[in-house]
Amino acid sequence: MKKFLSLIAIGGLFVACNNPAPSENSDTNAADSTAVAESPYVKSTEAWANNATIYELNIRQYSEEGSINAVKDHLDRLQDLGIKIIWVMPVQPIGKMNRKGEEGSYYSISNYHEVNPEFGNMEDFKTLVQEAHARDMKVILDWVANHTAFDHPWTKEHPEWYTRDSLGNIIPPVADWSDVADLNYNEQGLWKAMREEMKFWVKEADIDGFRCDVAMMVPMEFWNGARQALDSIKPVFMLAEAEGPEFHSAAFDMTYGWENHHIFNEIAKGEMDFHHLNEFLMKEDSLYADEDLRMNFITNHDENSWNGTVAERMGENGQNFYALCVGLKRAMPLIYSGQEAGLNKRLEFFKRDPITWGDTSLYGFYRSMTALKANHPALANGADQSDVEIIKTGNDKVYAFHRQKGEAQIAFYINFGDKPVSVDLSTAWKNNASAKDFRTGEEIDLNSSHEIAAHQHLILTNL
Repeated sequence: MKKFLSLIAIGGLFVACNNPAPSENSDTNAADSTAVAESPYVKSTEAWANNATIYELNIRQYSEEGSINAVKDHLDRLQDLGIKIIWVMPVQPIGKMNRKGEEGSYYSISNYHEVNPEFGNMEDFKTLVQEAHARDMKVILDWVANHTAFDHPWTKEHPEWYTRDSLGNIIPPVADWSDVADLNYNEQGLWKAMREEMKFWVKEADIDGFRCDVAMMVPMEFWNGARQALDSIKPVFMLAEAEGPEFHSAAFDMTYGWENHHIFNEIAKGEMDFHHLNEFLMKEDSLYADEDLRMNFITNHDENSWNGTVAERMGENGQNFYALCVGLKRAMPLIYSGQEAGLNKRLEFFKRDPITWGDTSLYGFYRSMTALKANHPALANGADQSDVEIIKTGNDKVYAFHRQKGEAQIAFYINFGDKPVSVDLSTAWKNNASAKDFRTGEEIDLNSSHEIAAHQHLILTNL
């Protein structure tokens, strides 16, 4: 019996301006329909994703030189950290027309099938993918299908592929996004061209899928057809920057956990409590299938640059909220570039602002959490994953829950308060199994209370 569930879309983060699909009489749709008729397609998520942690790679800020080649020096460390998927922010050339800041936004792309020369070249990128694969890591590329730079060749070659005002001028999708030109998916030729650009990267660079920017602003029919076309080359992994169960039906393996992230932020500010989180979990269970993956995070490129560091938003409870990212159902936790090094500044978005890598104090924490997610059966995602059972602690600052799959059990006791607390562990466990502290390996007496320091957590396991 499902015990929890979800929430829906990104709310007010973006203006949803989906364009309707091209006519059913279009050549593009006819070709896709024929393919489906000849060979019925069913989306399938690869099993390796069920225990994975994803890492967002910001090449521009990752090193002093801001290059693809400099990232290669970190691959052994990322492998040791336990990363399974590397999400690479856009690597294509950035438009110069209407550019914001000194170097512009990664999401203002002037050519879909080239590499930004500031980062390197195609051979550099292909080598990065090859070396990641050699370390058993997948690579997905950030894909911007909703808009291009104003100096993308399509603006001259196919102006009809863009949204235009009453005077025929190409316009941005949102007023504030003045550096990008909105694509018009009413035009059937755009569908085929965009799909071919995506196929190019899978064929040429052997990437393993895409993170799709503002996916809710592009017609779902496009994504469904693109997924089928990509899977015909190799099985791919698709992440939507969007929320809603509809994204999982035929196109995407994983969606953003925006709503629970905002709940985390509000709890940290004292404007929500864990009752709101429990309501969200029940809602999620009612909307999403168990096999639908949700990306949980405490930071990413948008949150860091525009809304603040983890410390600014979550105070001293960053690690506690990350424990929730790991422990809840359907969860694939995200680590953003520099998060494992205690990233303590808002990275500039439109110019170079290299990450400082000196702080290693959090590395062990993140390494242990990726290992926990990778190896504990009760935390595995998929159709037969375990439920979340809330443990009542009698303390509104302590959030606790238990999960069990087969004989494997795990319980999280998380103290979000400013003072140490003593918690009763007697209701945590089942079947009289023994328990130990996940971090220390110390056997824990479940018949006695246990003290948890302020802003810390206790994870019990019987494995």
